[in-house]
Amino acid sequence: MRTDSSPGNLPAREHLPAGSAGTPVLDVVIPVYNEEKDLQPCVMRLHEHLKRTFPYEFRITVADNASTDTTPQVAARLDAEIPEVRSFRLEQKGRGRALRTVWSASDAPILAYMDVDLSTDLNALLPLVAPLISGHSDLAIGSRLARSSRVVRGAKREFISRTYNLILRGSLQARFSDAQCGFKAIRRDVAQVLLPLVEDTGWFFDTEMLVLAERAGLRIHEVPVDWVDDPDSTVHIVKTATDDLKGVWRVGRALATGSLPLDRLARPFGDDPRDRELTDVPKGLARQLVGFCVVGALSTLFYLLLYSGFRTFSGSQVANALALLVSAVANTAANRRLTFGVRGRGGAVRHQAQGLVVFGIGLALTSGSLAALNAATTNPGHSTELAVLIAANLAATVLRFLLFRAWVFPDRRDEPASPVGAVIRNPASPTYSTSAPQQYQGPQQYEQFHTEQFHPDQFRAGEAADRTYGDATVQLQAVRPYDDDPNPRNAR
Repeated sequence: MRTDSSPGNLPAREHLPAGSAGTPVLDVVIPVYNEEKDLQPCVMRLHEHLKRTFPYEFRITVADNASTDTTPQVAARLDAEIPEVRSFRLEQKGRGRALRTVWSASDAPILAYMDVDLSTDLNALLPLVAPLISGHSDLAIGSRLARSSRVVRGAKREFISRTYNLILRGSLQARFSDAQCGFKAIRRDVAQVLLPLVEDTGWFFDTEMLVLAERAGLRIHEVPVDWVDDPDSTVHIVKTATDDLKGVWRVGRALATGSLPLDRLARPFGDDPRDRELTDVPKGLARQLVGFCVVGALSTLFYLLLYSGFRTFSGSQVANALALLVSAVANTAANRRLTFGVRGRGGAVRHQAQGLVVFGIGLALTSGSLAALNAATTNPGHSTELAVLIAANLAATVLRFLLFRAWVFPDRRDEPASPVGAVIRNPASPTYSTSAPQQYQGPQQYEQFHTEQFHPDQFRAGEAADRTYGDATVQLQAVRPYDDDPNPRNAR
């Protein structure tokens, strides 16, 4: 699947209007589990801050996931006493499950969450959501690791946090600086498409969400925060770290195999309609050249190492053929995924077959060069052979890129847009009652609610992580390409 030629299932970002009275622009979710002591002071402080500083309508939603103390009663009392507060209860634990359930049901265009301990300075809340309201970004996160952040916490937690983020950078190539800070926001239109792809229902939920969003090319805004560690935190560090590492492995494997349909998150190139009127402009040439050069340099080193190894027990022609064959297969696979953005296993055999044809041309160039060298010199030195092979490979590399771009991985812009592209929406999302706190009555009520609207092109999010409980049912609807774009594949 060519992600760089998908029609783009998310519309261009736009500045959100102030909205009519009573319609919240921001919904701040506070996931809680057995927080009867801290819940009321947290909600009161957050509510006072938003009333005083936030220029839009807002809502605070307490998401109680299976508390066994008096937390539900505290949440219900706050719901009854404060008009901007709602309570929501789930009968199963999991911070990710709570966030996905409440976010999927919310009607606010900006969705956020923060931890109940309010470790993050609330002055960062407006800078967090402002880029989402303005249409500049898709997601926003608070970062405790930014240079201008001010953080007070113990050495143990500091080490764990930095180590975890280094693991994400090394294994998943994450570029955001702080995955676990409990201070994040997302646009609802993005959440409706992104959340069904996130499997985790626990602490790894927001890390997985960020990695998928970044890989899909969505814009993530980072806000430096002032943060004070909560010494009474009930998070089990060892279990959380183990679950996070399992999540890193699962997501990394899914990204490597191309099994995630990240093309559903494609955005148009820009908000200006003139960006979609450009024709006959090569797409992605500079990026493809950079990727091809990087893959080519690594392939050349791999080839030379193989040649030197095979040369110890065979002649130069046999060593060259074997080294070029092995490196060609690796080169085609790397260029397929990294340079030309082809995901999944579809067409992999055909691409490798075409790559072998390109390999044959390279073999003819390099073998001919070796034959010419042997004809000119009876016993050429090993360094001379390597120099000749490098020159021949440079010529073959130029030809290889042209053949890859024009023949093996062509940019098929003249093909009609695929009808399977979809946006995900939830037209039957439940809304919060203004008269009483909303109570979740269990999976039977959930299944009954969504079965009424179910039809074959629906799917349930979260089943991979939890077979006994579906967190949200979403509906697929075919995308109509932009009317003013003669080529729907140029929308991105």
